Amino acid sequence: MSEQKTIIEVKNLKKEYDLGEVKVHALRGINLQIKEGEFVAIMGVSGSGKSTMLNILGCLDRPTSGEYIIDGVPMNNLNKNELAGLRNTKLGFVFQSYNLLSRTSALENVELPLYYNPKIKAKERREKAIAALVAVGLADRMHHMPNQLSGGQQQRVAIARSLVNDPVLILADEATGKLNEEGKTIVFVTHEPDIARFTSRQVIFRDGHVISNELVKDRLSAAKMLAELPTEEDY
Repeated sequence: MSEQKTIIEVKNLKKEYDLGEVKVHALRGINLQIKEGEFVAIMGVSGSGKSTMLNILGCLDRPTSGEYIIDGVPMNNLNKNELAGLRNTKLGFVFQSYNLLSRTSALENVELPLYYNPKIKAKERREKAIAALVAVGLADRMHHMPNQLSGGQQQRVAIARSLVNDPVLILADEATGKLNEEGKTIVFVTHEPDIARFTSRQVIFRDGHVISNELVKDRLSAAKMLAELPTEEDY
């Protein structure tokens, strides 16, 4: 059996912020590897460095020093446009606020990441977006605006948008276990141990250091848990 591909490689990563005369060390030499198909929770209290780490993994921020390689591509030397291209081809994002454009239909919201890929023409872009919405069960809601959708439906639009460019990595600030059970590599930030039990590995941050990096024993299955929830007919 072939070895799992490394999707994320982080070497001695540091991030410092200057706040007036005070220097804040958000990350203090992080080393981390994430393999294809893993579901990794990054945990820690407020100020531990976990959100800074997520921003760097998402190519939304740059490290002060150290290396970050995603799917074989070193990000350190990329310019702003190249970083934007990397975000749109390699990454998917699912955040709790969903970040949907309010005056734009579900279909157009899902198409958005593909606008920045010059290799994809308008017809293919529309086809991919429709397929992603069908995959999350929103075939009959694709022309609705976000305010015409329930919270759960808005989340599914955000998930469809994260899948539309077939990313190598999905970054989230909540549990998206269903996607991992379909083979996607996911990193998400949480401070809730109960949610982290659905992941395959937990990386715990404190004061800019990784203090624990452990596989999850007795991992819970998100699909199994949902299947076991009582339906209205059970009441």
